[in-house]
Amino acid sequence: NPYAGLVSRLRAAWLSGKTRPMEYRVARLEALGRFLDEKKQDILEATASDMGKPPFEAEFSEILLCKNELHETLNNLSDWMKDEHVDRNLVTRLDSAFIRKDPYGVVLIITPWNYPIHLLLVPLIGAIAAGNCVIVKPSEVAKNTERLVAEMLPSYLDNDCFAVVTAGVQETTRLLENKFDYIFYTGTSSVGRIVMTAAAKHLTPVTLELGGKNPCYVSDTCDVQNVARRVAWGRFFNAGQTCIAPDYVLCSVEMQEKLMPALREAITEFYGPNPQESPDFGRIVGDKHFRRVRALLCSGRVAIGGQTDEKERYIAPTVLADVLPSDPAMQEEIFGPILPIVVVANMDEAIDFINARPRPLAVYAFSCDSKVVNQVLERTSSGGFCGNDTLMHVMLTSLPFGGIGNSGLGMYHGRFTFDTFTHHRGCLRRSMGREALNALRYPPYSQQKLGIVRAASEVKRKGACTLL
Repeated sequence: NPYAGLVSRLRAAWLSGKTRPMEYRVARLEALGRFLDEKKQDILEATASDMGKPPFEAEFSEILLCKNELHETLNNLSDWMKDEHVDRNLVTRLDSAFIRKDPYGVVLIITPWNYPIHLLLVPLIGAIAAGNCVIVKPSEVAKNTERLVAEMLPSYLDNDCFAVVTAGVQETTRLLENKFDYIFYTGTSSVGRIVMTAAAKHLTPVTLELGGKNPCYVSDTCDVQNVARRVAWGRFFNAGQTCIAPDYVLCSVEMQEKLMPALREAITEFYGPNPQESPDFGRIVGDKHFRRVRALLCSGRVAIGGQTDEKERYIAPTVLADVLPSDPAMQEEIFGPILPIVVVANMDEAIDFINARPRPLAVYAFSCDSKVVNQVLERTSSGGFCGNDTLMHVMLTSLPFGGIGNSGLGMYHGRFTFDTFTHHRGCLRRSMGREALNALRYPPYSQQKLGIVRAASEVKRKGACTLL
């Protein structure tokens, strides 16, 4: 296997204990901060070349959010690493019981192309903070960013313990044949299944950050202009190439009629009369992706936008009205600047529609009535939820981010990233003396011994009383 030597080298480094001291972890994390500062312009240029990402969007999503994760980790790492002492029963009252935060070992992080810096560095920050050795595999689709990461990131890391591997599909398949101690993958559900199958051969735990069709319910009682701006921003940010973007809107016929002019106004406000000329609207990442997204325009009727330019890989911010559940746009995650609107009679029908489909990465609900938002929250299941806005829940390092069912497995961000890459090792440390206290558990057994052991070790339900 072409990667066996690399994995063995990193495993030897991990076994040496080099990555375990807090000082080592902090130094590597601070180096990532320097990478973000010193290569900021290179990152902006690479993401602009790959998908026309506007500088504002790139700096916000690829740099600022990464630095938030980095600073959150550096601010709290000493506390996160500490042994966590736990309750003891009467039998272990004189002992030490604690959870040790151990690194897994050698971990693999496979990243996607849509946020090629953010979705590489955020899990890498947690993996380093937890004391692991790491191989990162950036996406080959975002070619310029892949080259930047491969050429520049290693100079900020310790090459004994960290490596960047550039690989296509065949090479990644060979990479996955190696035994890793943890695999973190962000991408599509179909590839997620391949990653999980490869991991299963070595009984390797995984985090799968996948995607899906994120529904957005808009009730009849809402501020239509605010809804239009927030939904348009979430849908068309990064030209719609965001795993948590609202994928489709569910609303009544009456609300659809009100939303159309409001969405048209919001799109013009954001991108001008011709979004193709706007410096604030991105492009589709590749020709294959462009053709796939363009083919979805046949769904329903084009109410806003619909223009395309294959040479530029440009698809206008588009809203499709009267879309049927059987239309092509409702059969797959759109991952582009197209927003279908599906008509439902009421909130109950919207919830039934959501629950009849695979559980999404995010559910959005808009209403001036908090009871409506709470009903959607309580009666649906998804990786995350955001009421009266889109995308904003992902900005908080204090919230876990991850999917459920088809949309993923596991979670990260902030403390949750550290925990994801940490083995929580249950530990009990006892004295070599006091052997008389242990005699009760040794044979020969008796009912008297059992009664004493039960009384000393039993966990009782609070508020329960015993009838004598």
